[in-house]
Amino acid sequence: MLKYIVPGLFFLIFISCNSEAGTSQPVLTEKLSVRIDTLATGLENPWSMAFLPDGRILIAERPGRLRIFADGELKDTPVQGLPEIWANRQGGLLDVVLHPDYDENGWIYIAYAAPFDDGGNTAVSRGRLTGNSFTDMELIFQAEPATGSGQHFGTRIVFDEDNYLFTTVGDRGVMDNAQKLENHNGKVIRILDDGRVPPDNPFVNVEGAMPEIWSYGHRNIQGMSIHPETGVLWTHEHGPKGGDEINIIRKGLNYGWPEVTHGVNYNGSIITPDTTKAGMEDPLYHWTPSIAPCGMTFVFSDKYPEWHGDILVGALAGRHIHRVILDGEKVTDTEYMLQDFARFRDLRTGPDGYIYVLTESPGLFFRIVPL
Repeated sequence: MLKYIVPGLFFLIFISCNSEAGTSQPVLTEKLSVRIDTLATGLENPWSMAFLPDGRILIAERPGRLRIFADGELKDTPVQGLPEIWANRQGGLLDVVLHPDYDENGWIYIAYAAPFDDGGNTAVSRGRLTGNSFTDMELIFQAEPATGSGQHFGTRIVFDEDNYLFTTVGDRGVMDNAQKLENHNGKVIRILDDGRVPPDNPFVNVEGAMPEIWSYGHRNIQGMSIHPETGVLWTHEHGPKGGDEINIIRKGLNYGWPEVTHGVNYNGSIITPDTTKAGMEDPLYHWTPSIAPCGMTFVFSDKYPEWHGDILVGALAGRHIHRVILDGEKVTDTEYMLQDFARFRDLRTGPDGYIYVLTESPGLFFRIVPL
């Protein structure tokens, strides 16, 4: 059916609910209907989007292209002037985010896999969009060390209310990286908007530690968002076979990977017998078996009053949108939405209040309109 979706048309799809919090298999209890407005098709591994004040939308494709959606169509010619991008397996052009003061300074930030030292790692650069080209491009962060691995780049970017920039770096396929403060891998990074290190970062004065580290013990964070009301940083991350997690990120804390996990190796062997350990943070919620989460957005738009205050999470392996129903910082319920529709890569709340979505296999850009 999906091959017949074309821009400008819409169809109806049902949303199924899982009423038992803490489980990961859908329990059908009711059905809700929404309209899917298809805006663009034919995208290649789209990873993220950013909404410009003039109505244009930037869409990052992992092979290294930044596309512009404007006047109801996806423009063929990519934005020029991007830095060299290492499109290697899971690596490539990943997140794109506007500076909170974009109207005043024009900065656009991209997170991507950058090549260096016979390999590559996560990097963040910023530039200004002039016409169809980036100008004033600056590299402001580059994770170390480089590796030839094509796994686990992380790379979400968010700004908090004080304009600190948070980004994520995966463990790059080497589990023990996540527990070692002398590298950036398996960490949440906090820097100023120009790349400088804030003096109050938790490991600034720890000998041998990377000063940009905000938290550690992460496997591969591909969803990150600031709670619109509390200002608290939330993430989700990929487990191995099982053990995907939702976490609330706080300064200097250790989130346990690989010393604790609810998952196992892909061959079924045990990584650790421990799912909790003193001095390490337990996840707020975990998915076992894995849904392979990617992208997340809090819903505070009046377009979706029944979802108010909840999180929508994209699922790759699960091929659905996972609604995580919250009471404060507690998960009380979940819903499986658009089950078996596609591999969901990113979800954002647009300036018009609607939820916009990117999927791969097929590569679609659409918005969800409740009926």
